[in-house]
Amino acid sequence: MPPFVLIILLAGFPALATDMYLPALPMLQHMWQLSLAQANFSLVIFFITFSLFLLVYGPLADRFGRRPVLFAGLLIFIAGSLFCAMAQSIGQLVVARFLQGCGAAAASSLCLTLSKDLYTGQQQKKIMAYIGVIVPLVPMLAPMLGSWVIEHLSWRIIFITHVILALASLIGTLTLKEPAIHRTQGGLTAVLRRYMVLFKNRTYRSLTLVFAITPLFFYSFLAASGSIYMLDFQLSAQQFGLLFGFNALALMAGSFCCARLSTHFSSMQILNWSLAGMFLAGTLMLLWHPTSISFAVSMFAASFFMGISRPLCNHMVLEQVHSDIGAASSLLTFSSFILGAIGMQMVSLMPDAKIVLIAAMILIGSAIPWLAIRRLSLAH
Repeated sequence: MPPFVLIILLAGFPALATDMYLPALPMLQHMWQLSLAQANFSLVIFFITFSLFLLVYGPLADRFGRRPVLFAGLLIFIAGSLFCAMAQSIGQLVVARFLQGCGAAAASSLCLTLSKDLYTGQQQKKIMAYIGVIVPLVPMLAPMLGSWVIEHLSWRIIFITHVILALASLIGTLTLKEPAIHRTQGGLTAVLRRYMVLFKNRTYRSLTLVFAITPLFFYSFLAASGSIYMLDFQLSAQQFGLLFGFNALALMAGSFCCARLSTHFSSMQILNWSLAGMFLAGTLMLLWHPTSISFAVSMFAASFFMGISRPLCNHMVLEQVHSDIGAASSLLTFSSFILGAIGMQMVSLMPDAKIVLIAAMILIGSAIPWLAIRRLSLAH
């Protein structure tokens, strides 16, 4: 299996483990008599566990190599997916999702790490952008596939699909040639020391935290989308899948535009334009009367401009480090997902103000990074 294909499979893990499952949330909420916050906790626990274990897999991959760490993570993910398929209560599902998050973190962490190992410079930037074009196909198709599975089979089959993806990735891992890297030494103390080195890198630290705010609205949308479309706007699971796919299409289109624009304009120029577009989309969502169409159009615009900015944000952050790339990639993704988990819980606890909260997150997630990169450009 070509390394590029394996990277795409690994990058699809978080999206598949969340988006394909989204149409089942309102059904499970009704079947098990749960509140929105209780049902969404199966999402939140995945992201929290996922985020924490990102900090573990990066240093482990730097110490023991990419292949063995990735192989172990995939096995854990398979076990968690099987337990999800057998869950009989929200408690059992939450425990199984905990295991899924543990395993999926290896895939996501090493996706960025392998792209850094195998590609460099402008080629790496383009590879990240084109991966950003392909990867959104997963969240675009996953809710529609999940809706079809729920209607014709069972929500449990969703997690069997996760097992199949993980098995394919296992095959790719076995055929992967271990990248030639400088392996770090030591145990837990050495791991903590490497993170301290990253924290002392002021530019890396600042950009990581600032850019983690940008996708906050998107994670909140993940948690609330089923409730907004299927309960508030009274749409069917199939209609929800189509509108969610419409939103994922925006991410793909944005990433494609990023790949094209990066050959003609500087990263700073593109980031400024995309963040301004996000701010306008958030304003539109806040002022426009909430309907299924107005909300979908506003989310499309916000997701499109985030799709433009995201590959450049990742590239800009990773360019600040020249060693311990696995740890740096893990910390970058950790920051984004842990803030995303907080956003998910916030929107779950405010069921009557979901759209307003998402709009506010779009505004904050575009304004703060814009101010930060403006300050950075002035400093240079």
